[in-house]
Amino acid sequence: MALGRTARYYRDNPEARKKRLEYQKRYNARKSQIARRVENNKENREKGTYGNYDGKDVSHKGDKIVLEKESKNRASKTNTPGDRRARGKKGKGRKNPGNTGGR
Repeated sequence: MALGRTARYYRDNPEARKKRLEYQKRYNARKSQIARRVENNKENREKGTYGNYDGKDVSHKGDKIVLEKESKNRASKTNTPGDRRARGKKGKGRKNPGNTGGR
């Protein structure tokens, strides 16, 4: 399988890769991220999927915690806070209220 665009970028730019990994290290050490991992691991254990290599992950979908394929969960960009902030609000407060970002 070929490398994705982002993977190629970080492969070809070691300084950028180092900077990103340093940021990820700080981000994953946040109390909120630790709490999220603890919660997900607990749910995984309760659902019997922790460490059995069944290809399932516990993920946050809004207020619910659900099981979904690892690849789908880890590839999901629409449910990340950064992505939601980048898209902005629909309608009110936008320069062009009619622009819904292709939706």
